[in-house]
Parts: sequence; structure tokens; C-alpha cells
Amino acid sequence: MKNDFIPDWFHEAPPEGSYRSILKWGDPNEFKHPNKKLYELMKNVFNMTDEDFTKKQKMGLEKVSYDKKINLTPNQIEKLTKIVGEENVRLDEYSRLQVAYGKTMIDLMRLREGIVENVPDIVIHPRSKEDIREIVKYCNNERIPVYVYGGGSSVTRGVECVKGGVSLDMRVHMKRVLKFNEINQTITVEPGMSGPDLEKTLNNAQKLFGAKRAYTCGHFPQSFEYSSVGGWVVTRGAGQNSTYFGKIEDMVICQEYVTPVGDIVTDEYPAVATGPSIDEIMMGSEGAFGILVSVTLKIFRYMPENQRRFSYIFKNWEDAKNAAREIMQGQFGYPSVFRLSDPEETDVVMKLYGVEGTIIDKIMTLRGYKPMERCLLLGFTDGEALFTKVVKKNIHKICKNYGAMYTTGYVTKGWEKGRFKDPYMREDLQDFGIMTDTLECAVSYDNMQYVYEGVRNFCKSRPNTVCMTHISHFYPQGANLYFIFIAKINEIQEYLDYQYGILDNIQKYGAAMSHHHGIGKMTAPWLEGQIGKNQMEVFKVLKRHFDPNNIMNPGGTLGLDIDEDKKRFLKK
Repeated sequence: MKNDFIPDWFHEAPPEGSYRSILKWGDPNEFKHPNKKLYELMKNVFNMTDEDFTKKQKMGLEKVSYDKKINLTPNQIEKLTKIVGEENVRLDEYSRLQVAYGKTMIDLMRLREGIVENVPDIVIHPRSKEDIREIVKYCNNERIPVYVYGGGSSVTRGVECVKGGVSLDMRVHMKRVLKFNEINQTITVEPGMSGPDLEKTLNNAQKLFGAKRAYTCGHFPQSFEYSSVGGWVVTRGAGQNSTYFGKIEDMVICQEYVTPVGDIVTDEYPAVATGPSIDEIMMGSEGAFGILVSVTLKIFRYMPENQRRFSYIFKNWEDAKNAAREIMQGQFGYPSVFRLSDPEETDVVMKLYGVEGTIIDKIMTLRGYKPMERCLLLGFTDGEALFTKVVKKNIHKICKNYGAMYTTGYVTKGWEKGRFKDPYMREDLQDFGIMTDTLECAVSYDNMQYVYEGVRNFCKSRPNTVCMTHISHFYPQGANLYFIFIAKINEIQEYLDYQYGILDNIQKYGAAMSHHHGIGKMTAPWLEGQIGKNQMEVFKVLKRHFDPNNIMNPGGTLGLDIDEDKKRFLKK
């Protein structure tokens, strides 16, 4: 008998002023519900029935209300208000909570339960770097903590205002283009500019700036639609096209920061040999040294007509990894998006993007590409037409040498449709007590399998848990391993215990604690264990120089001011 049951997925904008309006991903009126095949998978893995999907957990629909007093004095509030104007100051409960949490699962779980922690005393919308200079100077004199909020997509508790104080919301005013230079192929923007606004500006450069052609930034993280340029820079972020365009640190030409001891302004050169790089020191500092007020980025010619999509299915994980490594070491150029899914993720992807049950799926099975063994490689190229042709031709040759079956660009198009939309499913799942989250790490090729097996074994040691793994952000020497876990967990401590265990094992097996999400306050306890005491002392010396009174994003960022008993040293 056919089962036509469909869960009552929540499909309306969250109530205004509610906790859910803060925890919801992206557009309040946009949703992406699990399809039938993914729904059936969850029932099977979590031993659930249709009946279980009629009982929703706490959904966070209540109006935001909490008892957290403002600790700044009336005089301090008056002084800060005078700097930016009354219209750029927020003291209400909703505004304070909205900038305190990011989008990691612990944030969403707390919001559902109405648990409010670590909110600022005041939210300020700075209008310019001059405003920021005055705010930082005043706060330094008064010993008032200063935090920064950009797009709000942090998954490392990066924006949490542990010590209260001030949160600077950069989205309102600090989002302008300061300079466009077609001769150098650069653009200078303020840190509050969103990904879509930057890309739209560059795509329309001919109309806006009288440019000869359209351009792109080439930086497209999954959070692209709801993240900011400043957030990309201060966390050393990576976009899904990074294999060709590079991570954000490869795109940054120069920057300007306001710190408690003065401004840092770097020069606009393509490369220099003038001592250790101040740009590198400031990128990844996550607001702990100063506040980014402008950044100059490389830009690239926008040539979407030259994108060539491809996808391949391999019979096993080992062949797929070796083919991907050979492609990256072939010196014929790199693809742009390049993503390899392990057997478990491949199985889920086939369901999620509508491949399972199609002609392609049937042909794969007949040819010996077995479910839960086969691995999907997909991507596309960017660049000049002949270049992209050569890249795709060589990818095809290498994949064929490793026994892969070409599955056309259809699968890649399915992935593209969901590349920015998948996070919308998190609320649906969590409504029924199912959580999904991610952790990522950087590995070298010779250590990749060791890390993969060790971390996955821990993830799967928890019964009835999905652990999907893919490799993305490839390099000739290694790559990024991305672990996505789905589990039936609705207790905060149970979730934290599981997350900490995964982080322990990432460090235990010798991977970097982060490839592109930054460290924030979440991963900070593991940082010294990875980089060592001497390197951590360098960070601390820099902190003491730039921020002697520890007002810049205090409370654990980069592990700079956490208690010794909270540090975790598990590197093998």
C-alpha cells in the first residue's frame, strides 16, 4: 500500500520578534523540505515512524523575552549614542539577542529553548571608519568590550558577546564600494557588504563603473547569500569555487583595521618581501586584534558561458581519491568547484538531488557501481574557453583511467540548485528532534585516509547516526575533509558531548582544526594543541600589542583568554 503521508513541515514566516525569526536560516519566506526519499532514509536510520513526525519539538515561536540587565552606565550609553546618533543605537531585547548568536547548532538549540546567554549591552550601527575609531577609543578608555556582527552566519560562536559590552552591526551602513580599479582588477569595499551585493556589483561593472567587461569575486561559500565580506576575511573563509579562485586570503590585496593602539593600513601591491606579512597576521584574527573597516580584493573576469560541468561515479573511495589527487597534481589547470563524496554521502546525495531511481542510477548499478560503495565526483570549470576545455578533457581522461563512469552535468546541476538552499532543511529536521551539523578540517594526502577513518569511526560509534563525508577545496598537496552528521539529538549537553568528541578526534588524528570556518570561541580550546605553545604565545604577544586592555572580542576567541583547564591537548 502506498504511503502518502507527508510531515507537517513548518511553511510560514516566523512570527515577528520571535526566537525562530533569529534561528531561521536566510529568507523568512523561503523553505526547503526533505524530499520523500530523504524522509524515508531518516525514518529507517532513526527507527522512526510517520507517527513520530506528527509530534513537533519546541519550535521557538515565542516572542523574545529575557531578563538580562544592561551593565553600561547611562553616561556610557549617552556617550556612545552621541558618536553615531540615536537612530543608530539599539537597546531592546530582540536587537541584542539577534547579534549574539550565529548559526551553529548550539545557537539554534538555545534559541528554541529560549536560552539567552552572552548578549551585548548595546547594539550600534557604525556609519563609517571614523565612527569606529571614536567607538574603539572610547571603549578602550572605559574598558568596554567590543564585538562585531557581519552576516551572522558564524558556525564557531564567533559573534557571541561573552563579556557584554558593545556589538557593532556592520550590515546597516558599512557596506559600500569604496573603489573599483579595472586596471589592477581590484575592488575595495567595506566589511558589511554581503556576498550577493558584491557579486551583483561586479557582474554589473559595465553599467556601474563604465568597465569594459563584467567581473566576479569567485568567492561562493554555502553561506554566500547571508554572509559578509568582513566575515570571510577575518575567519580566512573559503568558497565552494576555491579550488580555482583560492581561499579569501588568496584574494585579499590589502586591508585597513582600527585597533585600540591605532590604525593598520596595508599597501596595495601584488606581492612584497618586506618582512612578515601584516595582512596575514590580521586575516584570521576574528576581531581579536582590531576591526576590519575596508578590504581590497582581487576580481576576475566573469565568464559563466565557459563553465563546463562534469560528474563521475567511481566504484570505490580509494580510486576516487587517487583520481582527484592526480587531477590536482597534473599541472594542466584546476577545476573551480571540485567535490568528492564518500559512499555514505553519495547515497544521500542520490536521494537529495533526485538521481536515485533514474535511468542514470539504474545504469550505474548494472555496471557494478554498488550503493554504499560508489563515490560521486562532481564539479565545473571556470576561466577562458580553451582553458576550461583542456581542464575538462584531462579530468575525463584521469577519471576513466580509474574506472569511473561519466554521469554528465545533470548531477552537478542538481547540486547547484541546492548549493545555497540546503541549510533551510535544518529547521524542518530540528522541529522533530533531528539535528544536522558540520565540522571540517584540513589534511595532507598522505594523512587523509587516517583522519577519515579515525573521525568517521567516532562519528559512527554513536548508534543510528548518519555521517556523510566529502572532500572539497582541493590543492596539489591535500584537501579539506568535511564531516556532516545527522542524528536524533534534542538535548543540548548530548549534542555538545558529541561535537566535542568529534573535535577531539580531528585533533587526535592530526588534522588542522579548521580549514575555512575560523576558530571562534567554539574550537578555541583545541587551537594550542594543534599549533603548539610557542605559536600560541606569538598570538598572545600580538594581542597584547594591539589590544592591551582585552576589549576586542574577549571571552575565548582564538583561545587567547580561556582558562588553562578548558584547553584540550589531544594531538597524537
